[in-house]
Amino acid sequence: MKNKLVLLKIFVAVIVMIMSLTNCKSSKKLANNSTAAAEDFDTFYDRFHKDSKFQFSRLKMPLEGKMADGKTEKKWTKSIWTPMKVKIFDIDTNIYKVKHHKTDKSFTQKFWLEDSGFFSEYRFELIDKLWYLVYAMEVSI
Repeated sequence: MKNKLVLLKIFVAVIVMIMSLTNCKSSKKLANNSTAAAEDFDTFYDRFHKDSKFQFSRLKMPLEGKMADGKTEKKWTKSIWTPMKVKIFDIDTNIYKVKHHKTDKSFTQKFWLEDSGFFSEYRFELIDKLWYLVYAMEVSI
């Protein structure tokens, strides 16, 4: 009888130890997920302009802003979105005026043709550690 009691105590102790170790691993995984670094903007921005499927996945719909051509104004939908291919840093500054501003959580870019009625502005924001395009304004009057 004493042997059975000793075996039962050892069995319970082993189960408790296994459960404790499992909980430690789960706690470490949760801690690692909560401290995961935010997506690098430069890496995101490069892929955004090279990969149209990725770009569509990173449009935060409904996208704020509009497209206006002087006759009509349209709210953005994925069906009328034309993928962006040229990064703001690659725009010919001999032709276009260019401005951009980056913070830890946003990136805004603007370019326009002076005295032409053409203007574009886009804003990217960091949402849940991933970058998204949240605003697009394209005016061509």
